[in-house]
Amino acid sequence: MAKRKSGKFRDRVELLDCLWAYQSKHGYIKDNHVKQCSEDFGISEVEIEGVISFYHFFMRQPGGKFTIYLNNSIVSEFKGFERIKQAFERETGASFGSVDPGRQFGLFETACIGLSDYEPAALINFHPFINLTTLKVKEIVSQLKKGKRPADICDDIPNNIRLQPPKEGAIFFRDYKPGSIVPLLSQMKPEAVIEEVKRSMLRGMGGALFPTGLKWASCAAEGEKKKYIVCNADEGEPGTFKDRVLMTSMPALLLEGMIIAGYAVGSDEGVIYLRAEYFWMKKQLEKTIKQFYKMGLLGTDITGIKGFNFDLRIQMGAGAYVCGEETALLNSMEGKRGEPRTKQFFPTEKGFLDKPTVVNNVETFCAAARVVELGSDHFLSIGTASSPGTKLLSVSGDCHKPGIYEVAWGTKVSRVLKEAEAENPNFVQVSGPSGSCISAKEFKRSIEKDDLPCGGSFMIFNDKRDILTIMKNYTNFFKEESCGFCTPCRAGNFIIQRKLEKIGKGLAYPSDYDDIREWGEVMKMTSRCGLGKAATNSLNQALEKFPKYFDGLVDHHKEGLNKEFDLESAVQEYEKFKS
Repeated sequence: MAKRKSGKFRDRVELLDCLWAYQSKHGYIKDNHVKQCSEDFGISEVEIEGVISFYHFFMRQPGGKFTIYLNNSIVSEFKGFERIKQAFERETGASFGSVDPGRQFGLFETACIGLSDYEPAALINFHPFINLTTLKVKEIVSQLKKGKRPADICDDIPNNIRLQPPKEGAIFFRDYKPGSIVPLLSQMKPEAVIEEVKRSMLRGMGGALFPTGLKWASCAAEGEKKKYIVCNADEGEPGTFKDRVLMTSMPALLLEGMIIAGYAVGSDEGVIYLRAEYFWMKKQLEKTIKQFYKMGLLGTDITGIKGFNFDLRIQMGAGAYVCGEETALLNSMEGKRGEPRTKQFFPTEKGFLDKPTVVNNVETFCAAARVVELGSDHFLSIGTASSPGTKLLSVSGDCHKPGIYEVAWGTKVSRVLKEAEAENPNFVQVSGPSGSCISAKEFKRSIEKDDLPCGGSFMIFNDKRDILTIMKNYTNFFKEESCGFCTPCRAGNFIIQRKLEKIGKGLAYPSDYDDIREWGEVMKMTSRCGLGKAATNSLNQALEKFPKYFDGLVDHHKEGLNKEFDLESAVQEYEKFKS
């Protein structure tokens, strides 16, 4: 591990990479590693510990030779999570949350790993294993015990691209020659690129729907010489995997989008912030980056344009849903806890290292590349007047055809359900747990900005799925993923989780629903970032849209507190000692 040079401390932006290097080599981060980081970076050991403890995948204790993370998202739960969990415990001799006595296997639960179309799924030393069954778990563990490496036996992940418009209407999944778009910049001025993106009405595809051209124009207008282009590849919203498919099926399109953004705003450096759950695709991305350097599409004087320089690197995250929020992501890139910043400045004013920064997600950069290639008129000819173009949906849950669906904005929910061969759909979760819960009465609604905006996740639940179970899973997710910085989010998610547990035990009164609504309003109004503001969206919508179901879960006769009390078993111990 590199140390201080010439009396200077290492740049803090290297801290996460440094911690990953220690953990990859030793299996966990030791006390002496913390001390060494403190000396190398000029940061107190307490602060280093604060950074480590913030991220889900950093370990301070051995995680086993084979560290297994089993996804506990709601789709996984309904596809057999408990059965697979028991199988891993049975085959390894370890219990979840710990390591077996021989320190061979560490078993841990984790949130969505971007494989919702292949549940149940797990990561073993960050290599993917999908469509798990008890027999498959037995075979995997047997192979590992025989000396096989996870990399040798992990699954290749197919890209299920189920639905796309006819060729003339597609934007993402159409013919593409890597490296063919950036050379078009030689015929365009930077301001012309921005105007074309503006004219296309392209909006951020992560869910916020902020106009991309306006964001780029804002960054371009900043006087700072140093600017950054950051790709948010931290798609942690449960049920979302569209960016995974884009990065594995056409990584070059992402790079071209980032290079184009660099040209447009005057940036010479880009960073892909890749979620730790996608470690397995890092080598392929790095390979594509190297190819682009060889092709003259990265480096200096790109495609012969004098002074157009752009370099690109990958920054690995370490497991934190909140880092999907752009300012939390920027803090993480700077080697800090991934806590959201106060909204005093836009990232385009003061972003990474306080320099003007464009942050867009994978899908947005890929779409921007297509704008330059196809022209804004192509976008404007598809979709609706206010939402032109197409959108990628990550479809999973109770359907026969999970996968990626490229649909024109304005497509009806009912059409997607039909194409996915949904099984007796009762409701659909759009944009993940923080998005919208829609009942069967709303399946004629359109996926578009002015009706039903969608960030990408599209989870289908049939009429046999218990709604309370779903909401408990969501609330536990938000409780675990809250950064804990602000009290409304930290306390609110915990209180709501306890309320749902109370409802599940038949001990709740109608007033408990009023408490949930009030806490949701408090969190929405006072939380620092979108996690707390949106954490109760689906729950409150479910209360409104399924009134009979929730009404049947509460005690209207004020007898609930006595329902589960068994006097006989309560005095058994007393009677035993008495005799």
